[in-house]
Amino acid sequence: MESLNRETVDRIVMPPPLRPGDKIRFVSPASPPDKDRVLRHAEILKGWGLRVDFGEHAFCKHDYLAGTDEERLADLDGVLREPEVRAIFTTRGGKGSYRIADRLDFAAARRDPKFLIGFSDITALHLSLLKHSGLIGIHGALFAGPGEEDVNPETIGALRRALMTTEDITIQSRPGEPTSALTTSGTATGRLIGGNLDMVATAAGWALPDLHGAILLLEAVSLYRGQVDRQMTMLRKAGHLDGLAGVAIGQFTDFEFDLRFSVIDILREHLDVLGVPVLGGLPLGHGRSPGSALIGAVAELDAETGTLTIRRGGI
Repeated sequence: MESLNRETVDRIVMPPPLRPGDKIRFVSPASPPDKDRVLRHAEILKGWGLRVDFGEHAFCKHDYLAGTDEERLADLDGVLREPEVRAIFTTRGGKGSYRIADRLDFAAARRDPKFLIGFSDITALHLSLLKHSGLIGIHGALFAGPGEEDVNPETIGALRRALMTTEDITIQSRPGEPTSALTTSGTATGRLIGGNLDMVATAAGWALPDLHGAILLLEAVSLYRGQVDRQMTMLRKAGHLDGLAGVAIGQFTDFEFDLRFSVIDILREHLDVLGVPVLGGLPLGHGRSPGSALIGAVAELDAETGTLTIRRGGI
């Protein structure tokens, strides 16, 4: 299996933006979705002028998975091979994407580039598609965060800009996010690679691209402090974090931050020894009003201004 080496970098592909009239398809590569919620999200997309359909097994249930591995893989490969469908929306994360992430039709993904949209467990698919097909994906979703009954307009707007324009994306750190305390100083430029910490650690050794020269994005939800410590320890001691240009920290959700030794302290211990600029407090993940980011695109991290700017050009 190839790493994201110079040969792979030379063939990184940015899918074209969507236009009104384009067809998108919902698939469920991970856990079963709430059908009513998905149908509400479909109406938002129709309001953008898009045509919406659904994978054959999008609403199946196989215990904690949305269908068997073969059913979920068939839906995902089917949409990668379908020229009429111009973007792939995942209905939710949860669990299970990692079970099929090494079996995708990477040749089809390369032959007909289209955005895969999702985050959380879907990170495993983003990483594998980037590693093996050079395909840039969208870390984002029509997601209602904690305390939000419906999708926030800020989240909707961020996803629409990522999906339907050619504008660069600038994400501003929020001082109210607990991970903003991790911000250091300095600037860095590199490919933005990562997403959900649990999936980055799960992908290490088989679906995680080479991170040399990259800006590592990390977010997490509902983990014990010890789990974060184990995952960061493994990634660091196995050498996966060697040669990073910088680290972008998103939302760490459902953690207790007022502990004497909190997850912030654990992350700081692991990040300080890397000696690279760190920007925390980014609204990416499972928290309130999350934005969207392009996984695999070149980004500029500026800890002084608190901005992460993702460039459309120069891929």
